[in-house]
Amino acid sequence: MMMENKGKLKNKSAKILKKSKNGIVRSVFSRFGLVVLLFVLQIVLIFIGFAVFEENMPGVYAVVSAISVVMLMFLINSRMDPSAMITWILLIMAFPVFGGMLYAFVKSDIGHRALRDRIEKINRNTCDYINHHDGVLSEFRKENENAASLAGYIRSKGCHPIYRTDDVTYFPSGESKLESVLNELEKAEKYIFLEYFIIAEGVMWEKVLEILKRKAAVGLDVRIMYDGTCEFTTLPHSYPEQMKKSGIKCKPFAPITPFLSTHYNYRDHRKILVIDGKCAYTGGINFADEYINVKSKYGHWKDTAVMVKGEAAISFALMFLKMWAINEKKENYEYVHKEQLSSDRDCGGYVVPYSDCPLDGDKVGERVYVDILNRASRYVHIMTPYLILDAVTENALKFAAERGVDVSIILPGVPDKKVPYAIAMTHYKPLLEAGVKIYEYTPGFVHAKVFVSDDNEAVVGTVNLDYRSLYHHFECGLYMYNTGCIADIEKDFENTRNSCVQVTLHTIKKAKISRKILGFLMKAIAPLL
Repeated sequence: MMMENKGKLKNKSAKILKKSKNGIVRSVFSRFGLVVLLFVLQIVLIFIGFAVFEENMPGVYAVVSAISVVMLMFLINSRMDPSAMITWILLIMAFPVFGGMLYAFVKSDIGHRALRDRIEKINRNTCDYINHHDGVLSEFRKENENAASLAGYIRSKGCHPIYRTDDVTYFPSGESKLESVLNELEKAEKYIFLEYFIIAEGVMWEKVLEILKRKAAVGLDVRIMYDGTCEFTTLPHSYPEQMKKSGIKCKPFAPITPFLSTHYNYRDHRKILVIDGKCAYTGGINFADEYINVKSKYGHWKDTAVMVKGEAAISFALMFLKMWAINEKKENYEYVHKEQLSSDRDCGGYVVPYSDCPLDGDKVGERVYVDILNRASRYVHIMTPYLILDAVTENALKFAAERGVDVSIILPGVPDKKVPYAIAMTHYKPLLEAGVKIYEYTPGFVHAKVFVSDDNEAVVGTVNLDYRSLYHHFECGLYMYNTGCIADIEKDFENTRNSCVQVTLHTIKKAKISRKILGFLMKAIAPLL
């Protein structure tokens, strides 16, 4: 018994140590870590400056002031979002030397110019690989000109065709998605592509991996891609080699690198699973045990996903293959052909699978959300884990509510990160005063990324309402119009809202003072986090 207790204690200590290391790594190799480092260096140099240049301080101040003015002029004349611009102005005013250095470093895009050029070339070379269905867009315009205009915009930004189909299934939980995934994987005959932000060893992933190994063993092309942060948090550095032994192609996207590269600014936050080009999944659900509530990290984990079958799945296959090709010497798009399953012209729904790249200057994810808000006439119901808004999105939310639209947002009641949770509260008061309704999910954490509007329009994907998703991550989603599953999405929102507590101006006043102070302080640097 004593030996057993010692073993349990040892395992518990190992888990705590691993969690601690992961937290340190995340802090060191993050924007926030770089901000802290430069802040400390600024303080150190101030003390050194007073000691060494005490007699020449007027000259030092003159040089520092000149640096501040130059950097501020660059900022004012940039195309930066006003909220982010204010953050940089505060940083440069407070810490001219290193604030300016940090701005120059981030805007230099070290490590990304070649990546941006590579992505642009891939997009140009692959745009005509799939049907663009001009006829479908024309049909859509006859039904709803404004919604069709949004679909046309999405199509033009990254070559994302519009499909007519009603074969879309909505999953209100990780458990329901996993059941479907296991069933569809067993049917795979040619290939399986997985691209996920997080893949973690455990019950959920082992069930999937067992099938992947069997399929690879009989000759299917099985590929796995995950974000590079997994190498420090959920998977070992040698994982691609382990998968290779089972016949599976595997690689991380943008492994974490030190401060000498800005590559860590842009992560692959997409969740894509494609099977034979016949069905595809996306949404908020990663492959880790908390997503199916086997592991309870933050109470009950509420998440969502969608599966689309038919020709639209080819769009997700092409998205995957383009991302896979970024660091490949030889590109291969053999699975993507124009002659695929024909769209069912008798179906009433339209779908547009789409992606969002942080390097092209087109904030597709944000513009899709804002357009839905601006056109809504009755309601826009939203689920999001984070609420760190720029001026554009906040104004769109408020304007819709002020027009009489029921704008309701469900957020976590149990946070996974204290800082985003605190910053979210700083947006509560102006939103509530404009008429936006805010709810917090009391059983636990909401990780879903859902917009549903007026019973006929919805988006399920990976885009959070925060700076990371809207500006800095590779993202994806499925835009839907008049598909049958939209009723399921709205029903799920209503069911989830029944497990929430509504936030009011009164409850804000009663919130913990520590949360208010943290949000007040951290909002100034929210775009940098």
